[in-house]
Amino acid sequence: MKFYVHKLGCPKNDVDADYIYARLINEGHTPVRDPDKADSIIVNTCGFILPAKEESINEILRFGQLKKDGILKNLYASGCLSQRNGDELLKEMPELDGAFGLGALDSMAKIIGNSSKTDKTIKMEARKLGYLSWNNRFISDDYPYAYLKISDGCDRGCTYCAIPGMRGKFRSRPLDSILREAEYLAQNGKKEIILVSQEATLYGYNYKGDNPPNIIRLLQELEKIEGIEWIRLMYLYPAELSEEVIEYLAGDNKTVNYFDLPFQHVNSNVLKRMQRNVDRPHIEKLIEKIRTISKNAVLRTTFIVGFPGETEEEYEELRDFIAEQKFDRMGVFTYSSEEGTPAHEMADQIPEDVKNQRLDELMLIQQEIAFEKNNSLLGSTQKVIIDFIDESSLAIGRTYGDCPDVDLEVFISGAELSVGDMVNAEIIRAEGYDLFGKIVKD
Repeated sequence: MKFYVHKLGCPKNDVDADYIYARLINEGHTPVRDPDKADSIIVNTCGFILPAKEESINEILRFGQLKKDGILKNLYASGCLSQRNGDELLKEMPELDGAFGLGALDSMAKIIGNSSKTDKTIKMEARKLGYLSWNNRFISDDYPYAYLKISDGCDRGCTYCAIPGMRGKFRSRPLDSILREAEYLAQNGKKEIILVSQEATLYGYNYKGDNPPNIIRLLQELEKIEGIEWIRLMYLYPAELSEEVIEYLAGDNKTVNYFDLPFQHVNSNVLKRMQRNVDRPHIEKLIEKIRTISKNAVLRTTFIVGFPGETEEEYEELRDFIAEQKFDRMGVFTYSSEEGTPAHEMADQIPEDVKNQRLDELMLIQQEIAFEKNNSLLGSTQKVIIDFIDESSLAIGRTYGDCPDVDLEVFISGAELSVGDMVNAEIIRAEGYDLFGKIVKD
């Protein structure tokens, strides 16, 4: 059977899709890059917020047309939306031959491999929470980096978030399992490992017994692996980030000096309603501590505008805070009301036009900050990892301060480079969010 897995959502979902690929390959099936050539398609859905759910549904409908046209034999849904609303998907979308929840690899491989079955209730039998301990993974050779999941689930009670209902309680992945997968990634040419989870700072806390692993020990063990040049740690929970972890990330090691801290807001009342377990003074002290310990720290954050009850004064406090702090990297999202979350039932829901207006204003402020910071890099030499070479031989890469897909890129022309090269480049031009460099010879 020829199959195609369509990836949607966050990097954690991408990792799950790679496990699906590997499991089906081990069962003797053949992956294809072109969905038009597949016998079966698995849409690995995202169910985090409404736009993600809508995208997942639209993609299922798009591939469903291939079934109607006689090109595709079977269509399945997997991932977070399937975990959250699998029964409803099967009821409302006749295009689907089955829906699988998280951790349903065993049943998925057997059922998809026996596509003559038509009983959709059988295909739903494994819609339960689980965790995938590594034994094999499909690795694309397109890029020199790979995402590596270190835990799953979340014990936090953020009032806007549906993830605990989909992925369950926080579970740290076994240390040896992570290290074996990291070694496998390094052996297959990956030079940057990006650690993803719902909350990296808590890694190991649920282990019992003597000498349980923590995030620093995990980083130390990963740094011993030959071939890995950069390790990037994502999703640091502000309430749990210790000075010890800050000092380690700021140190002279393979773990890059990059702090991904989703503050979500700064007004203490909004943070309390969000149940983020921090207030404005805590956030300000944390930022000051990071910038005091390391002058070269790159600080990325995200904010939510339009949370229920967000007054004009609370929003203006956030706006002024962003202008004052000048974050290196920043994303802003409008609040999405999710069924089953406490915030969904809160009074004073904010109109969509107000949310979008606030988002646009914040992004304009951040745009000016980003352009100013980029211009400050002119003439400096930056270490760059090459992610991609386009048809014109233009090399596209990133600095240590940039995560794939969400941060800045550096464009280098006039040099013979390959994907995965790590080079020193002088920044010679800055245009908006883009940097342009030339190779600095040793």
